[in-house]
Amino acid sequence: MMWKKKSTSNCANWPHEGTKEKHMFKRLITLTVLSLATASGIAHAADGEAAAAPQKTFEGALDAFMGEPKQTVQQVFEGDRFPNVTVAVDGSVLAVWNGVKLRRSEDGGETWGKEIEIGKGFMGGGVTVNESNGVVFAFASQGHPPSPDTVYKSEDHGKSWAVAQVEIKPDSKGHKPEMHMNEHGITLRHGKHKGRLIRPSRYYGKVNERAEWPIHYTSAIYSDDGGKTWLTSEPFPEMGTGEAAIAELANGQIYYNSRRHWAPKGKNPRRRWASSSDDGGVTWKKATLCRDLPDGSQNTDYGCMAGLVRLPIAGKNVLLYSNCDSLEGRKQGTIWASFDNGRSWPLRRLLYAGSFAYSSLDAGRPGTPSEGWIYCMFESDGAKVARFNLSWLLEGQDLSKLRLPKWIAPKKDK
Repeated sequence: MMWKKKSTSNCANWPHEGTKEKHMFKRLITLTVLSLATASGIAHAADGEAAAAPQKTFEGALDAFMGEPKQTVQQVFEGDRFPNVTVAVDGSVLAVWNGVKLRRSEDGGETWGKEIEIGKGFMGGGVTVNESNGVVFAFASQGHPPSPDTVYKSEDHGKSWAVAQVEIKPDSKGHKPEMHMNEHGITLRHGKHKGRLIRPSRYYGKVNERAEWPIHYTSAIYSDDGGKTWLTSEPFPEMGTGEAAIAELANGQIYYNSRRHWAPKGKNPRRRWASSSDDGGVTWKKATLCRDLPDGSQNTDYGCMAGLVRLPIAGKNVLLYSNCDSLEGRKQGTIWASFDNGRSWPLRRLLYAGSFAYSSLDAGRPGTPSEGWIYCMFESDGAKVARFNLSWLLEGQDLSKLRLPKWIAPKKDK
């Protein structure tokens, strides 16, 4: 947000209107405030809440994700489950595991720090970064859902955590939303709902059993007061859905992509289902089948949590999706790309051939060590984090056959 001038009505010593001293004094104040903000990153208000951050650019140029194709995979955790990867506003990469364990990378994913305890919990529920002030929220289930959720927050880009006092309102059906296990949330950057926090959620019914699946559904929770109060959206327009992912397009529309572990006769439960919202995630349009995207291994209707991210490229929509691409068993981890707002996914590349179950995706931020990188955290004998760029995804592809937009073609050497 922009720095605002304070009212002069209560400033007894403010120089008189139109004087040279006034302009000098105002300039001195402005330079001092900006210098302090730059030096400290995100300041903290007296009451302990993170103060407003200086204006930041959250979307940059395509070129940052191009260049020499690169891809690496690192083991970051042993044992446990439930990945969520996101990037803090300072560019620190946060690899969250089982909802309550974290490792940070301050060099764009080259190296990883020691394990940090977020709090107490049993399962992961997704992480959300507030881009307005840098606060990071982590949602953790206290038992196998349906169960209470605890929300934690960090005001120092994931270095330390405390319980956040938040209120999550029920949906229009009177159902309390569950946080486990969804892809990370986002801050809206465009349109009249700019600054809104939103993340996927779900309704489990009485218990997570096959008999209850037909009444399960996904939704989203959103906050317009910095994460203190969360309202719940209308249900996703298909039943039997579970773990979901969300992304904002360049025009402010929200794209929603969901796992499905049950479908009525005549509807496919083995591919992903998608919808969109034009009102900031309050309501969802009629859902459509994503024929290009598998929902887990194709020998079962059960589905699998997937990763989703829109690359932070100004004015362009590059959506990436991660899941296993196998006829049997959770393996063959693959990345798909869409350049038409999620209507089709013509580009795909194998990321990891071995065990590959739940996954999460995020992208680096302009002007930080994470810039130009894409991160995929996935279950594979513990947790692994793959780091790659868009050039790697495009490497070896015949772009003319894929009919990709001309602006995505890699630059040719002269």
